[in-house]
Amino acid sequence: MSSHEIDYTIHGDDMQVVSIELDPLETVIAEAGSMNWMDSGIKFEAIMGDGSQPNKGILGNLLDAGKRVLTGESIFLTHFTNTGQGKKEVSFAAPYPGKIIPIDLNTVNGEIICQKDAFLCAAKGTEVTIAFNKRLGAGFFGGEGFILQKLRGDGLAFLHAGGTIIERELKNETLLIDTGCIVAFTQGLDYDIERAGNLKSMFFGGEGLFLATIRGTGKVYLQSLPFSRLADRVIQHAPKAGGSSKGEGSILGGLGRLLDGDN
Repeated sequence: MSSHEIDYTIHGDDMQVVSIELDPLETVIAEAGSMNWMDSGIKFEAIMGDGSQPNKGILGNLLDAGKRVLTGESIFLTHFTNTGQGKKEVSFAAPYPGKIIPIDLNTVNGEIICQKDAFLCAAKGTEVTIAFNKRLGAGFFGGEGFILQKLRGDGLAFLHAGGTIIERELKNETLLIDTGCIVAFTQGLDYDIERAGNLKSMFFGGEGLFLATIRGTGKVYLQSLPFSRLADRVIQHAPKAGGSSKGEGSILGGLGRLLDGDN
C-alpha cells in the first residue's frame, strides 16, 4: 500500500479548515459535502469506494459500499485530483465547530480506529473500512454500536472532532470515558462498555448509564464537545412550536420579542 504524498495547512482555531496541496495527478479522498473551496485545475468525482485497491472489481466496490451503509455514511467518497499543471489546493471543513486532527498513519502502525463521523479526508491510498466490535455490551450501549471506522495506510489522514482535543498516551492503563467523547484510538487498545457506578449514580448522576473503557498501551484522542451533546442542549432549549420560550435572559428576551412583534 502506498498513499499519495500530500502537503497541508490547517487554518483557524475553533472552526478549522484544512487546505491540501496537491502536485499534478495527486488525489485526496473526502467525505461527500466536506469541500469548501478549490483551485481551478482540480477535478472531483464521486466514486464508490476509497480507491485504495483499484483492481477489486464491481463486487468488491459493492461490498465496500455496503460497509459504508452500515456506518450511516454516504456510499460514495469524493476524489479530488490535480489534473492541471503546478501545485493546486483544495480545502475541507466539517459541518460543525471543532478541531481537525492530522494523523500520519505511518506513526500509528498503519491503522487507527475512529468514531464513524470523525473521518474528514485522507491521501488516496488510505483504506476507509469498518471495524466490528466483538463485545455485546459495547455494541448495545456504546452509543456508536458495533461498528467503528478503521483507517489503514501509510499516508496522511484527517479527523474532525468537537470542542477541545486531548491526546492521551496510555501505558498499560485504563481510561473511563463518556461514550461520545472518544474520537479515535490506535490498534492494541481494548474498547468496552461498563456500567456507570451504582443504580443511583446511573439514573441521577447525569453522566449516562454507561461509560466506555479504553485499556492497554497506545494513543487515544478525546473531544470535549461531541456533536450529539451539543445537539441535545440546542433541542432542550429550542422553543416549542406554538409555545413560549424560557431561555437565557428571559426578561430581555421577552422584551425583544415584543418589540419585534413576535408576541
